[in-house]
Amino acid sequence: MDDDEAIARALDGDLSAYEALVARYSALAHRTAAMLGAGDEAQDVVQEAFVKAFKHLAGFRKDAPFRPWLLRIVANETHNLTRSRGRRSELTQKLGAMATTQAADDPEGTAVAGDRRERLLAAVRRLPDREREAVVCRYFLQLSEQETAQVLDWPVGTVKSRTHRGLARLREEVGRDLA
Repeated sequence: MDDDEAIARALDGDLSAYEALVARYSALAHRTAAMLGAGDEAQDVVQEAFVKAFKHLAGFRKDAPFRPWLLRIVANETHNLTRSRGRRSELTQKLGAMATTQAADDPEGTAVAGDRRERLLAAVRRLPDREREAVVCRYFLQLSEQETAQVLDWPVGTVKSRTHRGLARLREEVGRDLA
């Protein structure tokens, strides 16, 4: 079965046809992600790329080749990963700089701040997935509501409500831990 036939059958609901495309292009997609900087996370990038490709298969131009279209999605996903790594790295550096400054001035304050940070991160990990995703995008990755909506493919109103619910849960849980 060639790509055009597999795409047509997948659009008609034949998942085995899409599985054939995944099998055909997985190794190439993995190499592409690894070479573009995904490193150890290449498999996650490729999985996300195939999910997005399937989700947007109806918008695929029938006269275009599938391989470059898929690899563009892989490249975009890899770019998103490396960009978020940079943001996480900046956040880690900022937190490290804050801790270093506090350590020189106030060792007790540094210990208390470290404990609070650990409790907060543990509370964030316990949030329901959707709320955690919204809170992490907004406050850990410092994305705007619009950027968070694009990243998560949600309406802006959904981002606002899930962020609000997540923050309310965090306030409740962290407040309980401090009591």
